[in-house]
Amino acid sequence: MQFHHHGYVSTDPRIQDAAGVGLDRPEELPENVDVLIVGTGPAGMITAAQLSQFPGITTRIVERRGARLPIGQADGIQARSVETFQAFGFAERIIAEAYRITEMAFWKPDPSDRSRIIRTARAVDDPTGISEFPHLIVNQARVLDYFAEVMANSPTRMKPDFGLEFRGLENTNEGNYPVTVTLVHTTGERAGQERIVHAKYVVGADGARSGVRDSIGCTLAGDQAKHAWGVMDVLAVTDFPDIRTKCAIQSGSGGSILHIPREGGYLFRMYVDLGDVADDDNGAVRKTTIEEIIAKANAILHPYTLDVKNVAWHSVYEVGHRLTDRFDDVLPAEIGTRTPRVFITGDACHTHSAKAGQGMNVSMQDGFNLGWKLGHVLDGRSPETLLGTYSAERQVIAKNLIDFDKQWSTLMATKPEDLKDPSELEDFYTRTAEFPAGFMTQYPPSMLIGESTHQELATGFPVGKRFKSAPVVRVGDANPVQLGHHHRADGRWRVYAFADAAVSGEPSALADWAHWVRTSPESPLLVHTPAGSDIDSVFDIKAVYQQAHTGVDIGGVPEVFLPKTGPFGLIDYEKLYAADPEHDIFELRGINRGGAVVVVRPDHYVANVLPLTATAELAAFFRQMLLVR
Repeated sequence: MQFHHHGYVSTDPRIQDAAGVGLDRPEELPENVDVLIVGTGPAGMITAAQLSQFPGITTRIVERRGARLPIGQADGIQARSVETFQAFGFAERIIAEAYRITEMAFWKPDPSDRSRIIRTARAVDDPTGISEFPHLIVNQARVLDYFAEVMANSPTRMKPDFGLEFRGLENTNEGNYPVTVTLVHTTGERAGQERIVHAKYVVGADGARSGVRDSIGCTLAGDQAKHAWGVMDVLAVTDFPDIRTKCAIQSGSGGSILHIPREGGYLFRMYVDLGDVADDDNGAVRKTTIEEIIAKANAILHPYTLDVKNVAWHSVYEVGHRLTDRFDDVLPAEIGTRTPRVFITGDACHTHSAKAGQGMNVSMQDGFNLGWKLGHVLDGRSPETLLGTYSAERQVIAKNLIDFDKQWSTLMATKPEDLKDPSELEDFYTRTAEFPAGFMTQYPPSMLIGESTHQELATGFPVGKRFKSAPVVRVGDANPVQLGHHHRADGRWRVYAFADAAVSGEPSALADWAHWVRTSPESPLLVHTPAGSDIDSVFDIKAVYQQAHTGVDIGGVPEVFLPKTGPFGLIDYEKLYAADPEHDIFELRGINRGGAVVVVRPDHYVANVLPLTATAELAAFFRQMLLVR
């Protein structure tokens, strides 16, 4: 965390100075807004938190409930999400309060007595070390609280507008605020009264029954698996030995449980198999009582028993896999003729079972993807065409998620004797670990993603996939750090310049590249950075030397890696890194010893890999999506 660059700070440095629209933010929802977000679920809150970092953009987020969510349905936090929390500044705190999943136990019928279950296998949760961050379990409500804190501490001083329900919208295509939104007060003295808001853009993060989705003519299409599950968060006394370990439990009776320990040391969640649902059920299964769910759980756990003392929350659901064909209001025939004004995110555009632990995680990546793009367009950094990439990128990812979830939920509901192989369930869990962890996403070439022409220069940073952090040593203070942990959700692009073999101060490819970036009229730094702004306000450019930090002479480092920022022109010493001799990033990430440039988007995805000599390519790449300032 960096502060003091605008003057001495003696208070909480996480609270940024109010700026722009945050200087006189009205308590009342204004008539005109730049972005109106509907729904304070994970997708809506991360979109709002990202937009809160843009002081000149008026963003408001409305919620039909009268107050914060007290308990959330989702609880699984994949490692990719924790990386994202790091970007928003609260990863360490949420890790401290969460339950950490390190392995999964598999229980099956005892071959000698199929009425009993026995542990048959254990699987490490992250067998390949795909992330330095853990797989967590924590109440969704706490995730929303942290994003609310980010918003409140931002320059815009954003907070949700509770007690307002979405009723409809119309895109008039006229004026600066073409989308007219009708809201209705749900609480207080004005309950039932309508309110009209005019917006430049609207984001529907209002769940599976999304009114925003309906208003743009989108429908969820897919299927029901005709299989029901009871889910309960409980406090109980039990002799089941793995009660504090994630478990897949399959009984001889055919019923199964997905068991998830929760944060706090005592609470746990069980997804209890309620069996197939008849075609003429007409929703009757959803009336299954908590007592029936508990009884079913005890039958599956035999010979172990479960004495439930307190129920925090419970529900019944049928597995469903549904997806919309687009995530914005642009019809297929209109693509290329206009840019979107209305977007949908999260459950509004994709639904699936809860057992793969993906709903909240994928929804947050929807919001992270969209948030910075709206920020760039409204801040004058990028053309409106950038917004068309949201649906193009995220709809495919949601389709892949649903395909995966169908396989996992089907395996969970299959009787052990009907599996092709006795270890099929645990083998699938281990084999596909990268997908549920959130790291299989790879965006194809577009205006935001370059071709992988030079991929061999940095094989560990695949173009289109998330930037996988690695240890380095910060030269200025000799601190060992994770390079990716300094990639904040501030809307900036990261440009990592990995040096060739020459030491600092000597002629080198890195020195030539740095000179071009700092002085050439074609340099993205000069072309796209607004006059009067800090030199690193759009691009956060960092250098990583091959030598140990003791071999890097700061006096010989190019100026672009030691920028002067803030009103006092103070030097930022956190752009300069060296390889950690014990964990050489060049070796870990397959970086060519001749050097390389790795470009990373504001949402952490590798956008391009180029040689240090490919300055023209670098300039052309950024001209595709950034405006001349």
